Amino acid sequence: MSKTNFDLYLEENLKNPDFAARYADAGEAWDIALQLSALREESGLSQKELAEKLHTSQQHISRIESPGYEGHSLRQLRKVATALNARVRVILEPLDQHASPAMVKEAGEKYLGE
Repeated sequence: MSKTNFDLYLEENLKNPDFAARYADAGEAWDIALQLSALREESGLSQKELAEKLHTSQQHISRIESPGYEGHSLRQLRKVATALNARVRVILEPLDQHASPAMVKEAGEKYLGE
C-alpha cells in the first residue's frame, strides 16, 4: 500500500516532539480535518469543486476541513468519502491517560505501517 500525502506529512512531522504533542492534544477533529483536506487535494479538487459535487457550499467544505470543527457526522463523512473515492473507518480504543509524545509518535508509526 503506497503512502498518501497525509501519511508522508504525518510521518515527517511526528518526528518533531512539539508537533507530536500538539497532534496528541488536537485529537480526532484535527486528524479528520487533515485527512479530508489531503484526500481532496489528492483527488485534484478545490474546496469549491468538492462542494459542487456534494451540492453544498465552499464554506461548508472549509468548515469540515477546519481542525476546530467537531460537528462531523458519520453520514456527512460517508458522503465526502464517497465523493473522494474513499471509505470511512471508525476505531474506538481505550484512552491511555499517560501517553507521552514518544508514545504518540510510536502509535503514529504503527498507524503508518512502519
